[in-house]
Amino acid sequence: MADTLVGRTLAGAPIPSRWRRRLTDVALVAMPLVVGGISGLLTSGEIATWYRTLERPGWNPPDGVFGPVWTTLYIVMGIALVTAVRSPSDERARAVAMGLFALQLGLNFGWSWIFFIEHQLGLALVEILALWLAVAATAAAFGRIRPVAGALLVPYLAWVTFATALTAAVWRLNR
Repeated sequence: MADTLVGRTLAGAPIPSRWRRRLTDVALVAMPLVVGGISGLLTSGEIATWYRTLERPGWNPPDGVFGPVWTTLYIVMGIALVTAVRSPSDERARAVAMGLFALQLGLNFGWSWIFFIEHQLGLALVEILALWLAVAATAAAFGRIRPVAGALLVPYLAWVTFATALTAAVWRLNR
């Protein structure tokens, strides 16, 4: 039954393939935003309470910077994902790249949970190092199948580099 509904409107008329493609693209762009949004909802209370009790380095950005930066990065990640998915490269290379993307997105969510919910600063530092490696591997894999897709992940990698240094500094100051 479900197979007969795929690609059809509620009225039963077929959805033109260009619209299916656009809907898929929108869903792919939205995926990192949804994951980031869920993470933000789960951790926002801890930012307003627990996080403010931590010693932080003088170069820690104001709290209001993180939301717009992450929103922008999640949108660009989604655009990179669409660009990679739509690449004419071989299926195996795309599958590896998509697997790495899913891994880094999971690690991205995991860092927020470990840091803000579990309050495990040392483990969060180890986790963000794994995230950095996963983002770098994803950017490389995306770049191999579509150079612009890999380039789109460079700002994300730069921000995760900064976030890694910030996590290390917060861990050091609060041991």
